[in-house]
Amino acid sequence: MNTHIEPNLMEQMNIVFVGHVDHGKSTVVGRLLADTGSLPDGKLEQVRSRCERENQPFEYAYLIDALKEEQAQSITIDAARVFFQSENRHYIIIDAPGHIEFIKNMVTGASRAEAAILVIDAHEGVQENSRRHGYLLWMLGIRQIVILINKMDLVNYDQKVFESVKNEYTQFLNELGVEPMFFIPVSGKEGDNVAGLSQNTSWYTDETVLQALDTFKKASPPVDMPFRMPVQDIYKFTQFGDARRIVTGSISSGKVSIGDRVIFYPSGKISRVKAFEAFAADPPTEMSSGYSSGFTLTKQIYIQRGEIACKVEDPAPQVSKRIRVSLVWLGEKPMIPQKQYHLKLGSAKVRCQIESIDKIIDASDYSTEEKDRIEHHDVAQCILTLHSPLAFDLSETLSDTSRFVIVDDYEIRGGGIVLEALSDEQTQLRQATFMRERKWIDSAVSLYERAERYNQRPSLIIITGKLSSRRKAIAHALETSLFNSGKMVYYLGIGSIIYGVDADLKLPPGLNSDDPQEHMRRLAEIAHIFIDAGLILVVTAREVDQADINLIRASVGQDRVEVVWSGDEITTDINPDMQIDSNENIDTAITSIKGLLQEHGIIFTP
Repeated sequence: MNTHIEPNLMEQMNIVFVGHVDHGKSTVVGRLLADTGSLPDGKLEQVRSRCERENQPFEYAYLIDALKEEQAQSITIDAARVFFQSENRHYIIIDAPGHIEFIKNMVTGASRAEAAILVIDAHEGVQENSRRHGYLLWMLGIRQIVILINKMDLVNYDQKVFESVKNEYTQFLNELGVEPMFFIPVSGKEGDNVAGLSQNTSWYTDETVLQALDTFKKASPPVDMPFRMPVQDIYKFTQFGDARRIVTGSISSGKVSIGDRVIFYPSGKISRVKAFEAFAADPPTEMSSGYSSGFTLTKQIYIQRGEIACKVEDPAPQVSKRIRVSLVWLGEKPMIPQKQYHLKLGSAKVRCQIESIDKIIDASDYSTEEKDRIEHHDVAQCILTLHSPLAFDLSETLSDTSRFVIVDDYEIRGGGIVLEALSDEQTQLRQATFMRERKWIDSAVSLYERAERYNQRPSLIIITGKLSSRRKAIAHALETSLFNSGKMVYYLGIGSIIYGVDADLKLPPGLNSDDPQEHMRRLAEIAHIFIDAGLILVVTAREVDQADINLIRASVGQDRVEVVWSGDEITTDINPDMQIDSNENIDTAITSIKGLLQEHGIIFTP
């Protein structure tokens, strides 16, 4: 095909083709490629010859369904990517699966699309999966949709059939608030209205499929939106004393420049962009959405994969351990409240479970029902509780940082969008911690400089257990061993806190504070100061529970707290990083704890 625009100057757009199984979307895509001369030289003839050799009729879908397994099943299994060029644009066509068993692949494909072509068989009419696909496109935020009513040759190009299917599906989409751009009568097999208007449908004079593609509006890069960059990794140079740490990720929205103050959620850590890193090129002074970026910071801070980089002055994302979501479940086994799953959003991965199911939605007619589980192909609104705080945006504001998938047994079993952030037990404390980070007056010596000098990553080690356990003995032995290894370490007994910092809190018999949450908050603030000074702080406390640990982590940081339980029986709901048996030799126990600290990157040498 001749083009009037230099290819390297043409914009690119992602289009997803969806449709019920055997409604002919792959055939339409194959026909589009053939009729526009977009196939590699000899490809069409090659497929025709193969069909003749195998004594089977030629199908344009074979141009797309290249995998032998796909051809054998006559369905598209994986979302195939097809590169196509009109006179105005480059297209990446995502041929998403239509069979109900492969909806999860469709979701994965559609999530990368800017617009959609939905194919409906004129002879079969609107099917349940046709409605389901429409609902999923809406849920994924895709609003530019063209409907192809395919196989018009099987209904003798009857306009009444076309109008009937059109009216039925229009009513369905209108209930979602979606207005399709066009309904086009086509025959992928015969080529009607694909690249040119057909005489067989003289009653139709609107856009062809090819023309409809070019009517899709390319969304402007969201550079004017709040800056969001999910942190993919942090790289450190180790040669020649280079202490740079490069924060990397793909910018999903907004832009960031050298000198901008950036804040990372959910930790709340703040620094400034010092410089961008580039390979074999002059580094830029600004990076924007759609690009992968790597930058260094003026103040070295401990952040980790899964956090979201934002600008301090931009609207902040939501941070919570409880979220209301809309999701589609694709697993064969139902999603149940008692089971733990993994939720992946951006580069973050956290454990989650169902707190409650608000309603199950029938995507074909929008009816709802109440159930105690989410079954195969159900669309549900529910509340999820997360094991640790997650940073995200709501679907109505920034869709990219709202979409998630649910993983079970190492496979994607569902996906959806975040509708609402709900409060949890640490909401107020997190907000206070974020404010503390904004107002904190930094030391002249950075945390990373202290870590390099002390050869350690500052952390809080909590040794807990029953009253009769050897908590203090283990803590003293650990402090001594770390100190003798050249580490900067301090043991802080809980009594020192109770009778010092907590002296203003009323203490009934048994040394239990009237306000245990405030007691733990103060402990966390003391730990934060010790950590900022670069030290390893060892604290003992009796029978700490998971709520206590969660509160401390909300203030100190998720990756800065290690919990060791001393004793054979764990008497709270805590999930410690290590358990020391009561009969274990102290020296052996200390060796095990130091091994844990080394494994977690807290001490750099044993």
